[in-house]
Amino acid sequence: QVQLVESGGGLVQPGGSLRLSCAASGSIRSINAMKWYRQAPGKERELVASIISGGSTNYGSTNYADSVKGRFTISRDNAAKNTVYLQMNSLKPDDTAVYYCNADLISDYRRTYWGQGTQVTVSS
Repeated sequence: QVQLVESGGGLVQPGGSLRLSCAASGSIRSINAMKWYRQAPGKERELVASIISGGSTNYGSTNYADSVKGRFTISRDNAAKNTVYLQMNSLKPDDTAVYYCNADLISDYRRTYWGQGTQVTVSS
């Protein structure tokens, strides 16, 4: 059984910062990639950031949605390799959403797992 648990959401003023964490646990053989998605009310879920965690060619490679480039940073904990962070700076009201962690990993077989989501609200 694999679980993804997010933490770090909350209420922050515009211009502020938050750091989200996602820890994957359970019977995990390897992780190929970890991603953060978000979904605002009335909108579709969108990919925010991703980091490659497996293989040698693109290991550590990151990608970001244009709307968060230069403000958000995704990283992986070098000690706890099943943990990924999303550092969010210069937050805007448009960043308000439920943020979901996503992992492409191999347990018994390769599949994608989702966390339960954490609410981020940017408001004065």
